[in-house]
Amino acid sequence: MIHVVALLGVLSISFSAVFVRLAAVSPVTATFYRAAYAAPILVVIWLIERSADARGARERWLAIGSGLILAVDLALWHETIALVGAGLGTVIANVQVVFVAVAAWLLFGERPTWGRITLIAVVLGGVALTSGLARRDAYGSSPVAGAVIGVIAGLCYAAFLLVYREANSTPGPRSGPLMDATLGMVVGAVACAVFDRHFTFTPARAAHLWLVLMAVGSQVIGWLLIGRALPELPAIETSILLLGQPVFAVMWGVLFFDERLSALQWIGSAIVLAGVATLSVQALEVRS
Repeated sequence: MIHVVALLGVLSISFSAVFVRLAAVSPVTATFYRAAYAAPILVVIWLIERSADARGARERWLAIGSGLILAVDLALWHETIALVGAGLGTVIANVQVVFVAVAAWLLFGERPTWGRITLIAVVLGGVALTSGLARRDAYGSSPVAGAVIGVIAGLCYAAFLLVYREANSTPGPRSGPLMDATLGMVVGAVACAVFDRHFTFTPARAAHLWLVLMAVGSQVIGWLLIGRALPELPAIETSILLLGQPVFAVMWGVLFFDERLSALQWIGSAIVLAGVATLSVQALEVRS
């Protein structure tokens, strides 16, 4: 049952890229309003459930810190979407599993095998193909830059997942950690605004509908469901389930925006997803 909960959460957050494209605002503006619209809802939910919230100060600060990291991740990811589209941008950013594997080596002493090192190289090669290798038929306004920024976003996403999972280690309502992380996102987005020359507190009126849908559907519903599942699943298994997000996002990109990737980009996407899935399964077997 917990896997179903996680998968429903992944399905909810998979629409994030769709809402970002439809809102047509700058990367940090989308990040800010995703958090700003979600925060009051989460505060109300937490006030209702706070009697069951047994977290200490350390976990609360970890949650806030994870939100700061997520703000950077989302700002970079939104820029990737602008450069290479909703589907491909989500695929590239999900190289986070590679960084989770590296963190497992550095932090937990899980020394990588040559097979895993080879898989990481294959995944990175797939990312290179998603850039279209500067060919004219590559989809996106700047696919090479999109691939590079997407990888950096993947690094931030991995850091967020590791910190947020630790912030969820105490049993209790998931609204608490998510509320703190979302408040951290607000602060992080404001800090990132200085790097976004198109940031605005007053986007077009039509954009607000999509930003509200992203905040409620992805930030509140999606991450409440994922937060419910995180403490009960191994970190690497969580990463496997989160692979559903780029798969769904590619589908939405084709269906809603007619994102026509080049042959090289389709091959690269397939390599990235297959390599990341294999890497995740191997790491799960090591831990079991």
